[in-house]
Amino acid sequence: MAIEDYMLSCPNKKIFGMECFGCGSQRALLLISEGKFVEAFYMFPAIYPLILFVLVSAINFIDKKRHYGKVMIFLALVSVITMIISYFCKNF
Repeated sequence: MAIEDYMLSCPNKKIFGMECFGCGSQRALLLISEGKFVEAFYMFPAIYPLILFVLVSAINFIDKKRHYGKVMIFLALVSVITMIISYFCKNF
């Protein structure tokens, strides 16, 4: 069995026939793990800002001396804007 057999399907796509804002994120992570970085970006453009956001959040959790709030807000905004643009490009 391949890892693709364990991926979750999107309930939004099953019910409404349209992709949600996060559709493609699992496949993009799989593509990154296979070293297919450009394909991962085309699959889910917000994957890289989201990965950076998670990394900065982890650093913020560990390093209590510094404040990463502005960086986290910036990365969150970039991620959300990228997901919205990607959603409208895919569905409309």
